[in-house]
Amino acid sequence: MSTNDNLPNQAPDVVLIGAGIMSATLGVLLKELQPDLTIEIFERLDNAAAESSDAWNNAGTGHSAFCELNYTPQLPDGSIETSKAIKIAESFEVSKQFWTYLMLNKSMTVVPNFIKPIPHMSFVWGEKNVDYLKKRHAALTQNHLFKGMQYSEDPELLREWIPLVMEGRDKAQKVAATRMDLGTDVNFGTLTRNMFKRLQKMPGVQMHFHHEVRKLRRDDEGNWVVGVRDLTTDQKRKVRTKFVFIGAGGGSLPLLEKADIPEGRGFGGFPVSGQWLKCTNPEVIEQHQAKVYGKASVGAPPMSVPHLDTRVIEGKRELLFGPYAGFSTKFLKNGSYLDLPASIKPTNLRPMISAGLHNLSLTKYLIDQVRQSPEDRLAALREYFPNAQMQDWELEIAGQRVQVIKKDAKKGGVLEFGTEVVSAADGSIAALLGASPGASTAVSIMLDLLKRCFNDRLQTEAWQTKLKKMIPSYGHSLADDPELTEEMRNYTSEVLSINTVVATE
Repeated sequence: MSTNDNLPNQAPDVVLIGAGIMSATLGVLLKELQPDLTIEIFERLDNAAAESSDAWNNAGTGHSAFCELNYTPQLPDGSIETSKAIKIAESFEVSKQFWTYLMLNKSMTVVPNFIKPIPHMSFVWGEKNVDYLKKRHAALTQNHLFKGMQYSEDPELLREWIPLVMEGRDKAQKVAATRMDLGTDVNFGTLTRNMFKRLQKMPGVQMHFHHEVRKLRRDDEGNWVVGVRDLTTDQKRKVRTKFVFIGAGGGSLPLLEKADIPEGRGFGGFPVSGQWLKCTNPEVIEQHQAKVYGKASVGAPPMSVPHLDTRVIEGKRELLFGPYAGFSTKFLKNGSYLDLPASIKPTNLRPMISAGLHNLSLTKYLIDQVRQSPEDRLAALREYFPNAQMQDWELEIAGQRVQVIKKDAKKGGVLEFGTEVVSAADGSIAALLGASPGASTAVSIMLDLLKRCFNDRLQTEAWQTKLKKMIPSYGHSLADDPELTEEMRNYTSEVLSINTVVATE
């Protein structure tokens, strides 16, 4: 899948940097909204979705906040904060509507391959954690987006739900779990590649693999001049455009720094690498049918929440455990060890130093993770799968994630564990920084980008009508409308062949 022989359009309407889920989503949205737009896409690797969007790297769970405990922190008064979880759950429903539209319009024909129904579960042990999970369940189920979530402390029922997790466990240990049958497994690599196939069939769109964006500056007329190198031929080209989207994952920060817009100054990045334990025993894989998330270790970054994770990759059922965090100065799995030091500039030096000083526990945690032996990793796995045997698992290297560091008036700099769109005041350029739960909420993130960068067109009747066709709930809050939520879930579940939830009393 390469289009290196096609010379870039020297003056396209839009340039997308990076061939991941974000660029794919924005590209399809823009072409659906305005078919005459011309788009050039540049990717430094030889395939789409080869970094964070790939199933073996990071993306895989359809993050909908059903099971991820880091989205529902316990406040000092003992109550559970649910606003972030509700926002993520709503965003995932929006993504499903967009994918449903693509399916109905024959833009994709990969239902069995990119999305599968799979229960989302949280599992904890110990008096304090059980109390937290019970409160979390009570708080979340007050909102209809979490209708049907089951809670149990009954070991017999939990054995039915998650036999691998319960077998061999100390019977005196107090345990609890929640289960949401509306959960899904999403292969964002497959989804991304299929969206780009759709884009490449549209007139005015060209995709260039093995092309690296090296320079990014404004000319006297306000256009962006994008300097690109063909890594196969070493040929350099310049492309002028009125709009640039930097969706290059960990590579976005260095390109944002090259653009040198005032809104981008002061941002830094902290890279966190990851590893999985991958099960190689088919008999073990067949005994587990769920995504089971637990609580993160003290000092761990939120995206390192341990989980025993059933996935379907290239049509084959897999079982992963992790991720185990690590540290590398690379911003991309296929990046350079100079990425981090090269990203440090006078404008972000203070925020980066300040964020580092305020996150010493994270630094210690990452050092401990890097020093882990195979026996240490097995011990962590056995907390979730007591009878796990080392010979049934092998180490798999995951992708790189770059956490956002931003200025803070009080602290100097803070480390953010989410995604952030940084855009110029005139809307001519935007970059996506950060990581989880990016892929699952890509459609909502890109709709926000359209408001920032294409607001005049977004307000037109033509774009509004088309958006409501693509996303029927557009303009309405699913979190505030139980009937609309039920209607949309029935609609998407039927087309995508996934579950609908029946309320459990």
